[in-house]
Amino acid sequence: MLGFPAFTGHDEPGRQGHSDAATRASVESALHAAADIEAGEITVSIAGSYVILEGFVRLGGDVERAIEIAESVVGGGYVRSRLLRR
Repeated sequence: MLGFPAFTGHDEPGRQGHSDAATRASVESALHAAADIEAGEITVSIAGSYVILEGFVRLGGDVERAIEIAESVVGGGYVRSRLLRR
């Protein structure tokens, strides 16, 4: 856990009723705060109840780490990755 609590206690699954902008900002902040991943080329977007990660990472394990970080914010199962390794 990076110190970014998961959104809980709301009605909508996944993002639990938070606005798209708030959800996107929280995930972006968590990704940029993580010292073990380069998040400069990761774009966060919202599609329905899901957070979509797109862009590029440098290391193979960074895809899984980015998903883990995003799920720590919005909950497991609500993150989809379109990340590619450069």
